[in-house]
Amino acid sequence: MPTSPLTPQFTTAHDPFQEPRREDCPWCGSRNLRTRVRAPDPLRHRPGTFALDACRDCGHGFQNPRLTAEGIAFFHRDFYERHLEEFTARVRSGKAVRRRHRATAWRLSDLREPESWLDVGTGHARFPEAAKEFFPYTSFDGLDPTARVEQALLEGRVEEAHRGYLSTPGMAARLRARYDVVTMFHHLEQAPDPRAELRAALTVLRPGGHLVVEVPDPRCLFATLLGRRWLPYGQPRHLHLLPLANLRAELESLGCTILVTDRKSPHVPYDLAAAVALCLAHLHPVLQLAASPLMDVAAALDHGCAPLLRRTRFSNAYRVVARKGAG
Repeated sequence: MPTSPLTPQFTTAHDPFQEPRREDCPWCGSRNLRTRVRAPDPLRHRPGTFALDACRDCGHGFQNPRLTAEGIAFFHRDFYERHLEEFTARVRSGKAVRRRHRATAWRLSDLREPESWLDVGTGHARFPEAAKEFFPYTSFDGLDPTARVEQALLEGRVEEAHRGYLSTPGMAARLRARYDVVTMFHHLEQAPDPRAELRAALTVLRPGGHLVVEVPDPRCLFATLLGRRWLPYGQPRHLHLLPLANLRAELESLGCTILVTDRKSPHVPYDLAAAVALCLAHLHPVLQLAASPLMDVAAALDHGCAPLLRRTRFSNAYRVVARKGAG
């Protein structure tokens, strides 16, 4: 039985955190690759350099060599729960995050009233918490590879919590055809196998249900200008960067109808501020404090220019809304 191109092809005895480098694109199989960026862990959580390669033929970006399952678990456990959340809090306030979640839920409010909704990669389930304002009769569940989703359950932000990926063995079968809507906000770039996640999402959707996917746009011009300081490169946590054309083609090949393609509203105005924060991350806290006016200027530029930039190739993310076939 043939394996998916995204299935790991190697094992390694010398590094439990990284697979050997692969020579072909995990999306299309082309060997026409280039290294797009090399970057250390921005917070020096682990020594070493991580590389993100891109396929010259289909444009797919992928971490190469890729983290193993052990490596992914390690960075999810420690990087997410401590360093990443502390870092992102310096770039985006909790108020801004809540405002963004409300705006996203409002844009999705023209979907017919769903009975059940699964938010994949939900983290602390802040999106379901915000979306309940616009979907008061919907039951929201959350899925996440970290323990954050279990805490969200305890705090009442979701009604059921599922730990892992949709493609975790047995997960999709257990949740088959339970949901009217599945959302994946900035989840696919962190999934070991994005294709398997998409197939599993359609498995848990009911016929005619809606899949909403939002991911960083690797064609964003900020990626070229800022290089490894572009936050969505996200090494080592981001394993894949999917061009819009590839995602659309994959969903259509799975029998979906593309209803919405949005490059404007998903743009997050943080590129310059995040780049400055990454530059300052290794400095002594006193020096970081002294440089805070520079952060303020960068954040002001991000927000002041956002209405224009989100209409151009500087937009750093895109969203696709697709409907599963009725058959």
